[in-house]
Amino acid sequence: MGFFSGEYDCTVDAKGRMVLPARIKSNLPDIDAGNVVLTRGFESCIVLYSQTEFKKIYSKVSGLNEFSEEYRVFQRNFFRGINEVELDSNGRLLIPKMLMAHAQLEKDITVVGMGNRVEIWSPDLYQKFLIQDSSEFAQLAEKYLAPTKKE
Repeated sequence: MGFFSGEYDCTVDAKGRMVLPARIKSNLPDIDAGNVVLTRGFESCIVLYSQTEFKKIYSKVSGLNEFSEEYRVFQRNFFRGINEVELDSNGRLLIPKMLMAHAQLEKDITVVGMGNRVEIWSPDLYQKFLIQDSSEFAQLAEKYLAPTKKE
């Protein structure tokens, strides 16, 4: 599995295509190098997964109990936003219009490596989700990364 990191300023052309940053593209597994999965993020962004990574998530979601109304609602909303996209020879991918609208994307975009996935944001919306106070960031780091008693 590739590890995606970094923050990149990119653009979307008039046809809805963007060039995947070279650092992101180079971290796609060889088996997935020409194909990625785009889906709606829980916030107003687009999430890009390698096909290998997405298959793990797909297995979890498709394995939910179809006889539970709550699970069906989740599955319906989860699966409706999934798009398999092929990179062209120039490393560009076409962002579907429905996803462009969901993320409120225009010409300028911000691409953020998030470990096992990549987020694609409108720069203005992205800024609203960033922590501005370093002490708040430190508190979250302590909460989620500090050793527990078992460690």
